[in-house]
Amino acid sequence: MNPATPALLAIGRNYADHAAELGAAPPSGLMLFMKNPGSIIGDGAAIVIPAICHEPGPQVDYEGELAVEIGRDCRNAPRADALRFVAGYRIANDVSARWWQKEGAGGQFCRGKSFDTFCPLSGLTSAERIPNPNALQIQTRLNGELVQDASTASMIWPVDALIAELSRGMTLRAGTIILTGTPAGVGAGRKPPRFLAAGDVVEVQISGLGTLRNPVREA
Repeated sequence: MNPATPALLAIGRNYADHAAELGAAPPSGLMLFMKNPGSIIGDGAAIVIPAICHEPGPQVDYEGELAVEIGRDCRNAPRADALRFVAGYRIANDVSARWWQKEGAGGQFCRGKSFDTFCPLSGLTSAERIPNPNALQIQTRLNGELVQDASTASMIWPVDALIAELSRGMTLRAGTIILTGTPAGVGAGRKPPRFLAAGDVVEVQISGLGTLRNPVREA
């Protein structure tokens, strides 16, 4: 991963089925939050659950996502030209500590999303190899079990619209990474909830990009 990633932006509730499984409506506008770039790890590295994420109980969740990397500075990009600013795509896992996301941080997502190792990313696949990022299949497996299976065609804000909106009045510096949201099937949406624990293995596969695989351990 690039240690100089200038910004790690993420989109919440960009799939209607994911919003519904968490008992929420799709947002009326783009839901943007940020993750600490220091949370980035690579394929094969361990997702490490810190002791703080046992307060008040198990809560660490997986979220398979498509990530977009900006290739050159981008500001006020017209939607029709937005994909020209993309260097390529990565597979992402927006690992999330749900209590810290929802209750423990004053209503802001950032802390629950930003603990060390909470952003596994695959290597970069050139944009030239992905002619339509809005037609990719995302599948997440937990210990070999298929838990998420959806197409990026289901995104409320497709990739070109995301870039155009995010760049309005705000420069997206080259190297900025955008996580585009997760579909239904996360652990928090299951009955009973299924959170990550030491010994688990999470695999996120996206058509054309390969597979991102990360084991889970305790700090």
